[in-house]
Amino acid sequence: MLQQFNHLMDYIETHLTEDISGNDISKIVGLSDYHFKRMFSYMAGMSLNEYIKNRRLSVANAELVYGAKVTDIAYKYGYQSIEGFSRAFREWSGFLPSEVAKNKIQKSFPKYTFFIDIRGGKSMEFKIEKKEKFNIVGVSKRVPIQFEGENNAIIELAQTITEQQRSEMHQLADLDPHQVLNVSYDFDDGFLEEKGYLTHMIGFATTKENPFDDLEQITIEESLWAIFPNQGPFPATMQETTAKIYSEWLPSSHYEVADLPGISFTKYTGTSENVYSEIWMPVKKKANKIE
Repeated sequence: MLQQFNHLMDYIETHLTEDISGNDISKIVGLSDYHFKRMFSYMAGMSLNEYIKNRRLSVANAELVYGAKVTDIAYKYGYQSIEGFSRAFREWSGFLPSEVAKNKIQKSFPKYTFFIDIRGGKSMEFKIEKKEKFNIVGVSKRVPIQFEGENNAIIELAQTITEQQRSEMHQLADLDPHQVLNVSYDFDDGFLEEKGYLTHMIGFATTKENPFDDLEQITIEESLWAIFPNQGPFPATMQETTAKIYSEWLPSSHYEVADLPGISFTKYTGTSENVYSEIWMPVKKKANKIE
């Protein structure tokens, strides 16, 4: 995995003046555009789009110092106007491009290289479990993407569930963990900048088909799942575990993310200080790994 990441960093370097598409990224790293970008954001501490923008501006800075014209550099790195380039450049460096060119002010943003940095020696508890094809029946809506804190739109979705819908869900629920599941899928491209929306479903796992008009159903294909239990303050503990899964566990594991919805559930006990929850990540074995 790290080899593919570093290959992508090399690819970005040689294509800074061109559009870099999601298809290009997927071919190089062997993951869907969405899953790679999510992993990158946790590992690098910034979005891939932000990284590419910073590298372009860093190289532009060097070219301005060596005498390139502001107009040429602006269009070379994909800006539609000198004003747009100047604004972005000043936000990044604190100086206007013309000031950099005149006073030879240098600011750099180095190319990233990925490597495994083992620290702390703290292991993550998880299990790999195969699950047959199943359905999730419940209610859903598009909600804003949010990395930290409680998502008010999801809370509002939960509050809209009627007693009749709850009863119908319980009639259908016949699979472990027999808990209310939170299911996230169909992320907008703005995931990296914590912008845009995703579809969030609240429901139960079932082998049955949904007969009720006021409920929705999605089908989850057969897959392996990496299941991560965690306990502590909610939602901070679950969000911290998610970050570690992407930044630490996935790059060093024998698995990669499968293109299925992510699932989690939480056992509420009346307090948010010590809550048990599980994160289910759909995975598949890496083709070149033997477990």
